[in-house]
Amino acid sequence: MIATDAVMLSYDEPLADELHARVQRVLRRPTKRLHGVRGMRRAYQLTAELVDYELYFLADGDFAISEDFNAAAVTPLAPDVSMRVWPALNPLNGLVYGYGGLKLIRRSALYQLGSAVDVLAALPGRVEFSKDIAGTTRCNQSPYHAWKAAFRECAMLCHGSEYGMSDQGTRARLTAWTSCGQGDFAEYAVAGAHEGIAFAAGHPADLDKINDPGWLLARFTATHSPAAMTP
Repeated sequence: MIATDAVMLSYDEPLADELHARVQRVLRRPTKRLHGVRGMRRAYQLTAELVDYELYFLADGDFAISEDFNAAAVTPLAPDVSMRVWPALNPLNGLVYGYGGLKLIRRSALYQLGSAVDVLAALPGRVEFSKDIAGTTRCNQSPYHAWKAAFRECAMLCHGSEYGMSDQGTRARLTAWTSCGQGDFAEYAVAGAHEGIAFAAGHPADLDKINDPGWLLARFTATHSPAAMTP
């Protein structure tokens, strides 16, 4: 087993406590927690302050790690790689890709973070994508969370993938987000997908607002019932 730390980054996810305990159990190491930090760039950089090793696992607050994930088999990152991403299954549309997946990240790379709407796309060096599914993104824990997940992701996809995804791949994912609603609160996800695309097209200079949770909440409650904030 390589020498690593583990951190969960959470904000307001209803199941974050439960999923934190699960990550800790599966990874078989203490998993630190950073919670409630506003602004995604700042939050990601602060996770680097919590760890004692150069490499660390980073899980979102809505990530349900697979019980079969074998942390002992994980290999170190190559010198030119800043991050490895394991894909997650998305229960809203059946997609399997890096969205919401588990990351192995280089601490020093976060201190050199550049500028990008998809914050971790601005890491220096290469990003490596594993083919092995690490778990499920529980991004639909409430109507609001399902909407927010789709709004942010489709706005970023509409803006253009900052990881070098092909146009064909981008279109396929947008189609899935906007038309393949399934699972809990799927109707909110489909609505959020369409609204995210419209926002990216109409307000390209304001796209970084999607990384502000306060702005996202206000956007949601302006057009959807406040009662939809909870499951």
